[in-house]
Amino acid sequence: MDFMTLIGLLGGLTIMAVAILANAEILDFMNLPGLLVVVAGTLAVTLIKYRWRGLRQSLALGLGTAFMDRLHSPFSVYSELREVAEKVRKQGLLGLEDLDIQYPFLRKAANLALDGHPPEFIENVLMEDTQQSLERLELAERVFRGIGDSAPALGMLGTLIGLVQMLNSLSDPSSIGPAMAIALLTTFYGAMIAQLIALPLAEKLAVKSQDEVRNRQIVIQGILSVLQGHNPRVLPEILSSYLPEGTVLSETSGKGSEAG
Repeated sequence: MDFMTLIGLLGGLTIMAVAILANAEILDFMNLPGLLVVVAGTLAVTLIKYRWRGLRQSLALGLGTAFMDRLHSPFSVYSELREVAEKVRKQGLLGLEDLDIQYPFLRKAANLALDGHPPEFIENVLMEDTQQSLERLELAERVFRGIGDSAPALGMLGTLIGLVQMLNSLSDPSSIGPAMAIALLTTFYGAMIAQLIALPLAEKLAVKSQDEVRNRQIVIQGILSVLQGHNPRVLPEILSSYLPEGTVLSETSGKGSEAG
């Protein structure tokens, strides 16, 4: 579980609730017609933009990626890659059979090498796998950004609906209040969905997508170095550019640390 995402979301909702309860009742901000305009309208627009199968997969992938902390750190990826390099150096490719590799992409690369495929073929397969994975994450990010763009727009439409209802009911003072509530609350709902949920999740997906691509680049460059027969000691030189600035990679233990 990515607790920072959950804490941020719950923290934002809590701040909104405290701000509301400071001077009003929570029920004053509940308006079913306005909520339906924003939520159902945003869903309808999203269904128009994307195919249902792609939308369903993107929502599942996006929520799973944003809230589940499945991403391996670059240091753990490097450490496992160093173990692979040392194993191949000492026992050859057959030594990978009994090596327990946690990072799935590195495990796939090791299996391809173990099957005896040439480096060019392995590189092409891994690059294509990375591209496809990146495209799926980018689609999920676009879906959430689309929701973030549509929700405020539907909120404005709800505001216009409420204003029209209010202007048509000026002769009946009792109907002005509910109409004004729809006019104002739909804008509130749209802004909250966009700024507190959809757009932050899209940004988190973008960050995690970049991190996953970086990890995969570490694996691709590292496994090609292993297949080319390079000494494991050169891995820090090959892979240092893929790690955060200030990272120090050990040439003996295969573990990473940050300087300073």
